[in-house]
Amino acid sequence: MAIKITDECINCGACEPECPNNAIYEGGVEWAIEDGTTVKGTYTLMDGTSTDVAARHEPIAVDVYYIVPDKCTECQGFHEEPQCAAVCPVDCCIPDDNYKESEEVLLAKKDKLHI
Repeated sequence: MAIKITDECINCGACEPECPNNAIYEGGVEWAIEDGTTVKGTYTLMDGTSTDVAARHEPIAVDVYYIVPDKCTECQGFHEEPQCAAVCPVDCCIPDDNYKESEEVLLAKKDKLHI
């Protein structure tokens, strides 16, 4: 499953540079699939809709850092554990029960993002 950042986030920013998929954004910042990935063209999001990889999307959170579930692979294929959770000083990077994905699905997402 994807990781989420809770409201306990202190906005230290330690997590953002650790994400191999560039799935973590500062609160209020728009996101795009192409940020930090090599995917081109269109991309099918988890909800089944398609988007141009360069399209900017509304921020998921405004006041704290946030993780884009469509880009989060829990660091599968890169690291042994999610790096955001490993470096978070207040333990606010936790599994997101709304996005349960198997290791195989997470690895396939990683391969799709990094062609």
